[in-house]
Amino acid sequence: MSVRQTATVQTCYARLSGTGHFLPATTLTNAELEQRVDTTDSWIRERTGIQTRHIASTDESVVTMGTEAAKRALDAAGLGAADLDLIVMATTSADRAFPSAACEVQHALGVTDIPAFDVAAACSGFIFALSVAEKYIISGAAKHVLVIGSDTLSRLCRPDDRNTIVLFGDGAGAAVLSAADSPGILSTHIYSAGEFASLLGADHPNRDDEALQQEAWLYMRGREVFKVAVEKLASLVEDTLSFHDMTAQELDWLIPHQANFRIIQATAKKLGLPLEQVVMTLAETGNTSAASVPIALDWAIRDGRIQRGQTLLLEAFGGGFAWGSALIRY
Repeated sequence: MSVRQTATVQTCYARLSGTGHFLPATTLTNAELEQRVDTTDSWIRERTGIQTRHIASTDESVVTMGTEAAKRALDAAGLGAADLDLIVMATTSADRAFPSAACEVQHALGVTDIPAFDVAAACSGFIFALSVAEKYIISGAAKHVLVIGSDTLSRLCRPDDRNTIVLFGDGAGAAVLSAADSPGILSTHIYSAGEFASLLGADHPNRDDEALQQEAWLYMRGREVFKVAVEKLASLVEDTLSFHDMTAQELDWLIPHQANFRIIQATAKKLGLPLEQVVMTLAETGNTSAASVPIALDWAIRDGRIQRGQTLLLEAFGGGFAWGSALIRY
């Protein structure tokens, strides 16, 4: 008689084991923008909080930047690329429709035969990719997952459109999630509302429309986007904390998407958090889309503000509309 063995079910959690980021060396200041479009340094600062942004050079791309950020995250985690079980990359501005940017990063890292794919959720992409990675780990399907956010949205801005060109910069951020026996990623919460697509987006240049092929630029109706973003993010942070029966006072850091100082300020005010507990890179980086949150996360880890054991709230809002949060015990 044979006896069928039953596998022991073991609870598995995901934790942040390493982070990294990359910013191009070339910068574009507000003073330089004054020479290009009808704007001023004071106008940009007052309405956005941005002072400068990094711009990818002709030999830099979503893939090259993402690869550099990934190497730094792996080094911080004490792992090699061969240790990875999965790569999830958040981007909406890769040079190619396919193969995926994740597959190109995989090749650049020198690994093969593991799944690698892209997630497209605009500025919320990293949060969405993080949520996917967490599920792979807690299910036991992966032990180490590389999550990357990388974008070059400056290339999608029409050169004479002052409403967009002042906002966007380029960069990449990455994190390695690893299996752990105690909670690290406490929860992720992601949402979408496609009915707002007309307020923020970018048309694909390959569409069967001659006009679009000539002019496929990012479009944004700023005031409407601002209004919805503030409303959705306020509900998001409340719901995230309520899910854990927590108060904002139990948070050590808020790490928001770096889109606009007024949106960040409104979110912090809703939480009752002083700006001293908000990680901001906005002035130096502008809006780097899917790279925004992981750049800010790594920035504050590397300068020593974020310490192990602290509780972090990551949140983002972007085109789709898509928005999401991650509550993390670092």
